[in-house]
Amino acid sequence: MGGGGRYPYPKYVWSPAGGWWVQPSNWKANTAVVATGIFAIAYLVGSLSAAREQRPVAPKKWIPSMLWAKQYQEVESRRLVSFEYVNPRRREIAN
Repeated sequence: MGGGGRYPYPKYVWSPAGGWWVQPSNWKANTAVVATGIFAIAYLVGSLSAAREQRPVAPKKWIPSMLWAKQYQEVESRRLVSFEYVNPRRREIAN
């Protein structure tokens, strides 16, 4: 398997990907730098988005962004303070 050995290729052809049979010696370091940069940019964009998120109409069901949106963290903390458990079978309020 493999399709044969390496064949002669034109040396004057330039490729941004590196050309034929390229294996740069520092590919792991390059990959780590790019992955770190992508993660940092994604984190900054996500943080900025969560900080500016506002929903004038509350969602009808739970959505994942309610975990980090300031608007719902404030509502959740107030709800936890005045939490009452209602047993649906007995219809009694238990504290």
